[in-house]
Amino acid sequence: MRFRLLRRRLTISAPRMAVRSALPWPFRWAMLAIVLGFCAAIGLWAFEFGKDIAGLEKGSKEEVTRLRSELADAHAELASTKEERDQAQSIANTAGTLVTTEKASQERLMEQVKKLEADNRSLRDDLGFFEKLIPAAGVDGVAIRGLQAEMLGVSKLKWQVLVIQASRNAPEFNGRLEMSFTGTLNGKPWTAALPEGPQAIKVRQYGRLEGELELPDQVIVKGVLARVMDGAVVKSTQSVKL
Repeated sequence: MRFRLLRRRLTISAPRMAVRSALPWPFRWAMLAIVLGFCAAIGLWAFEFGKDIAGLEKGSKEEVTRLRSELADAHAELASTKEERDQAQSIANTAGTLVTTEKASQERLMEQVKKLEADNRSLRDDLGFFEKLIPAAGVDGVAIRGLQAEMLGVSKLKWQVLVIQASRNAPEFNGRLEMSFTGTLNGKPWTAALPEGPQAIKVRQYGRLEGELELPDQVIVKGVLARVMDGAVVKSTQSVKL
């Protein structure tokens, strides 16, 4: 009987046993909280210690400070550059205005110079014209007192003739003016007259006739001849060489 009881206790068929702790539950939870807090404190200490060793926080702060300083310098330099650009643009605009004004002034001066030169030429022509109106000693009747010819470029010749009557009470003269031009064309003799033919002329005291002659290519004018005709009679003649 005892043997059977002993075998039952030692085999699988033996009854289950439960081991219970003698500590109460509140004490267990308190111990668990203490252990977890201690672990958390150790972990936080380890993190802070590692961060201090690596110098991350200090280096990051220094880097942020340096970047902020560089950004502030960049903003200051950008503001200075913009100010210099605005000043340069203002100077350029002022210079452009001055250049435009100076150019306009030069153009006005050039126009005035051209006008003065034209007036000067006109005055010289008028002076020469009126000087030629002074009767010469021994001159009577109709006479050519001035014949002028000048080249305008290479293909045009300008001519001018002044005809006067020396007598103050002379009757009006009605005649014609004939013009002839001589020179060379390609090395050969060349002559020409006015394309429209002789010009009618009426003179009481003086008369001035002028015109332009278109020349063929390669023509070199060497002389101009003017004649005042009264019918078939030559009243006066004059020639000039170029």
